[in-house]
Amino acid sequence: MADRHSVTGAHPLDPDERRVLERAETEGIELVRFLYADHGGVIRGKAASRSRLAERLGSGIGHTVAMMAMNMLDQLQQVEHLGPVGEVRIVPDPATFVALPYAPGAAAMVSDLRRPDGSPWEVCPRAFLREAIDALAAEGHTLVAAYEPEFTLGRRVPHPSGGLDRLVPVDDSLCYATPGFNQAHDYTMRLVRALQGQGLHVEHYHPELGHGQQELSIRHAPALRAADNHMIYRETVRGVASAMGLWASLAPKPLADQAGNGAHLHLSLWDRDLRINAFGDAGDRYGLSPLAYRFIGGLLAHLPALTALTCGSVNGFRRLTPGMWSSAHVCYGMDNREAAVRICSPVGGDAEAAANLEFKPSDSSANPYLSLGAVIHAGLDGIRRDLDPGDPVDVDPATLPEGSVPRLPTTLAEALDALEADELLMNALGPLRATAYLAVKRSEARAFALQDADYELFHHFRVF
Repeated sequence: MADRHSVTGAHPLDPDERRVLERAETEGIELVRFLYADHGGVIRGKAASRSRLAERLGSGIGHTVAMMAMNMLDQLQQVEHLGPVGEVRIVPDPATFVALPYAPGAAAMVSDLRRPDGSPWEVCPRAFLREAIDALAAEGHTLVAAYEPEFTLGRRVPHPSGGLDRLVPVDDSLCYATPGFNQAHDYTMRLVRALQGQGLHVEHYHPELGHGQQELSIRHAPALRAADNHMIYRETVRGVASAMGLWASLAPKPLADQAGNGAHLHLSLWDRDLRINAFGDAGDRYGLSPLAYRFIGGLLAHLPALTALTCGSVNGFRRLTPGMWSSAHVCYGMDNREAAVRICSPVGGDAEAAANLEFKPSDSSANPYLSLGAVIHAGLDGIRRDLDPGDPVDVDPATLPEGSVPRLPTTLAEALDALEADELLMNALGPLRATAYLAVKRSEARAFALQDADYELFHHFRVF
């Protein structure tokens, strides 16, 4: 059945849509980008002119189904039902409208991919996250999340001998050292203002371990909004840099000899009204409820497969190595930054309300909707099956006897094998989405295996 997004006929404007049209008019917006994330983790889209915006809010913009079979190298994969025949619509969510401070005259909205009759398309990543949210809601829970992204700020310069461009960091500052604050100051202040101007609340900022590496976190939100925020964040980080003649990369490992860029996921479960944190229990030694432990149990049970979605690039597995504080082992622990799941020390006076988990094998090359949706499905499986996560690990797992704590997958190909063998996640993805995702990601693994490291690093810092 067609909904109000049907391409045929007009539809009544809701308050969010009216606000979009009013803002476009009063702020001189000429083009509005309709954005989505594909299976390669790339943010793509099309733009509507202001003169057609009222219509396009309902109808969306036509788009070939084949784009969800495109990998990050713009190589189209052969996937049945995702070829030259077929149409979807990029339909924007007016509640996500933001003017783009780094692109005067332009704005953007995060979008769904819908069938021409307006019904959900089974390959839409945002629909996947909504389904996971609905499954949680059926159990009486709401997930609140925040990405904690890192990125490398530098300049894209030609190779001195004519090879691929290089990313040269803006500084060689030490971790958290004040020269890093100073050398990136002008960019950082423009970024903060741009994010806040788009409704994203900046929590904290610091120069990180790697040369030119920055970490700037924004406030948590309910799951769908958290993923939308990360889309806007990624666009803004790169857009502000480009406007200043700089280059920002959120790639997991843009520089082989420097620390990698994660996008750790902070998670907590709440009741429907967001009043009670279901993860908190003041009587527990780590401040966690039995429900939280079962959620951890689900994450650990599905971790090898999850990494194919949360670290979904060849480059991402350069980051997941022991000794890099990025997590390389299937374990959890209290404030253990080498564990895949960290129980975070509470901040503030109300420890129960502040209880949250940090899921560390996560980066910005992943599609945030598939990543967060898969994490929800895994945690919910732990709740439903009462999965015991076992004992926490309170030391660096790399110091324990070999084999006592399982390793995460070491390559994208290995992670994809684990995903294909994970019945829960494959069923959650659905046949067409799962087939397309595996095809796209396996093609990337093959393509980069045929090239040298410089080729991989270049294409990842260029795209992400």
